[in-house]
Amino acid sequence: MSYFTWKESGLSSDCASLEAMASRFEEAASLMRRMAKEGFKVKKTAKGQLITHSDPTIFASWGFINEEPIHKQLTLIPGQP
Repeated sequence: MSYFTWKESGLSSDCASLEAMASRFEEAASLMRRMAKEGFKVKKTAKGQLITHSDPTIFASWGFINEEPIHKQLTLIPGQP
């Protein structure tokens, strides 16, 4: 399963007003709702939260980089020894 680690470190730290902060949170919420509709999920681990998707093609189409260990990213090509 493709995933990346979710680390929120100041989504609104560069905002100069409450309105700007509200806009930033609304934009983030809209993006997260779109991701949920596309099948992305949150998985909690001891290291934090991971954003996952079971389809690597959809995951990659969003421009995300898969943090899964390389040995789990390998795919077998049918007909190859």
